[in-house]
Amino acid sequence: MTHDKPSLMSAMELARHLRGGGAALLPTDTLPALAAVPDHAAQIWTLKQRPQDKPLILMAAEADQLLALTSEDARNDAEPLARRFWPGALTLVLPVEGRLTQSLNPGQGTLGMRIPDCDLTRALLMQSGPLATTSANPAGAPPSQTAAEAAAAFSDLPLLSPLPWPNPSGLASTVIGWKSPGCWQLLRQGAVMVDVIERSPPCSG
Repeated sequence: MTHDKPSLMSAMELARHLRGGGAALLPTDTLPALAAVPDHAAQIWTLKQRPQDKPLILMAAEADQLLALTSEDARNDAEPLARRFWPGALTLVLPVEGRLTQSLNPGQGTLGMRIPDCDLTRALLMQSGPLATTSANPAGAPPSQTAAEAAAAFSDLPLLSPLPWPNPSGLASTVIGWKSPGCWQLLRQGAVMVDVIERSPPCSG
């Protein structure tokens, strides 16, 4: 059985494809990603055959693009972490209101966000704007570790060129959620250790 070679697109071509409503496959510093612009994020759950209660992560090229979306209290706590860990494998889950949350995390008032430590994808994000992302694998399957595995899982989607992609860590990002001023909760231990959790006061309520 032969497989057609996956379609490769430059950052400029892929940004145009994404803004036009398409989905695509990208490298990141952790795992290959399946991505779409937020207004067309619903297709990601369909492609992955994944329930919509599994939220997507918003990736951007610049911290300000993400932190501007949250409340002042959360932003004050998030900025030092963003300076220290972004670009990198830390996802901050922050309160966000409005349509963006409904597109990426329906029915909830928070959004996970990060900047990947991957020059290739940040160059794309500069042109496409922030993207809704998730790991490039069907629901229940192990995460793709390479461009070839991602392309095999989603053979109709274009890949960001050039290949080969930078080697990812293979570990998912660490996820922490902001609960109240000065208080964070560890939601998933991943590629980075965040000592702020240890110093965080017990969350009240």
